[in-house]
Amino acid sequence: MAIRELTLAHAGERDLSKLAEYQAIGGYKALAKARKMKPEAVVEQLLASNLRGRGGAGFPMGRKASFLAKGTGKPTYLCVNADESEPGTFKDREIMLLNPHRLIEGCLVTAHAIESQNVFIYLRGEYLDVFEVMRRALEDARKAGLMGDVTIVLHRGAGAYICGEESALLESLEGKRGQPRPRPPFPAVSGLYGSPTLINNVQTIATVPVIVEKGGEWYAKIGPEPSPGTVVFSLSGNVERPGNYELLLGSGLRELIYDLGGGIPDGRELKAIIPGGSSTTVMTPDQLDTDLDFNSVAEAGSQLGAAAVIVIDDRACMVQLALRSTQFYMHESCGKCTPCREGTRWMVQLLQKLEDGRAEQSELDLLLSVCDRVLGKCLCALGDFAAGPVVEYVRNFRDEFQRHIDEGGCPFGGESSLEGTFAPVDQHTHAPVAEVPA
Repeated sequence: MAIRELTLAHAGERDLSKLAEYQAIGGYKALAKARKMKPEAVVEQLLASNLRGRGGAGFPMGRKASFLAKGTGKPTYLCVNADESEPGTFKDREIMLLNPHRLIEGCLVTAHAIESQNVFIYLRGEYLDVFEVMRRALEDARKAGLMGDVTIVLHRGAGAYICGEESALLESLEGKRGQPRPRPPFPAVSGLYGSPTLINNVQTIATVPVIVEKGGEWYAKIGPEPSPGTVVFSLSGNVERPGNYELLLGSGLRELIYDLGGGIPDGRELKAIIPGGSSTTVMTPDQLDTDLDFNSVAEAGSQLGAAAVIVIDDRACMVQLALRSTQFYMHESCGKCTPCREGTRWMVQLLQKLEDGRAEQSELDLLLSVCDRVLGKCLCALGDFAAGPVVEYVRNFRDEFQRHIDEGGCPFGGESSLEGTFAPVDQHTHAPVAEVPA
């Protein structure tokens, strides 16, 4: 299986958090090259590369940059979404820890491309170690005179998953409560402080220096045509060697799990795979030969998402998995939309009854009905992230859900690999959220 490291290249050989080490491998040469180019020429290279956003949506970065409103008389902003909160994701943390200057260089090149002097890196608040590494790297870059007329601000979030949604991120940056904005207007027209704003994920921005250095056409030829380049896959769950693996898009799911990840521990059987983080549609073992690129995963009925591959073996109770996932999304719902605010709580209560063996037959159908009333009816995608996977868990593992009703409890009898795992609790009563009165 071909492996090409771009964003993490040389990270295992050198301490790339040090400026001199990063420069020794050619760091900041792309910045010097970009600053000799006209901004629109840099955008053309991004368009030619067909770099698709690595944050989950997969929208081409060059097109996104080309949408920015011109001639508004307002400043242009670049916001880097480093609020990595999707369950199963931990790739951005590793990129920033091991190669912080790659992200900084990407910020400076992109700022030049969109004629911005103001960059904000919105960092997950729990990433204190990352904050310290990034802070030192930024200081080194400033002292070396690399910043030019650009200011990069590290902004630590307060631990709200919803702030990973781009308009909620902007609200939080402006000092407001992190809640999604109605759209239109879109950030490219009216984003941060009402100005044209480009928002991209950490790995997307960290890939920009390579594109400028090698050329957009060169990058477009790496991997499958609709999905070129590499992605850092976060592999976790019931697998021998979890971790981050940077692979060419189009690499095989089987190779990632069995060749790199070492397969399933203790000789257990593969039961399911979540390919892009907990918000994406579950896949079954018969889809193990799917290629890991945006189009192939979509054709398999799921989404590449944030490239967080979660492996589930035959010890896992799928009702527990659905419950844990939905508890997370209920806990993280901002409450602005009624379908999400009320629907996620209702879903948790029904799933808890199923897990406890207290559910009636009609309540399994009611669970799906509630999901239907959430899907596509919310201001942002969080409601879909909660309801969509539950529908697919029931569709693919309905017999297991049915056994909870027929047998009056979980058929795993407390032996599920998810038994006792953490789920959000009410901060005042410390009771499971499903038991808090509506």
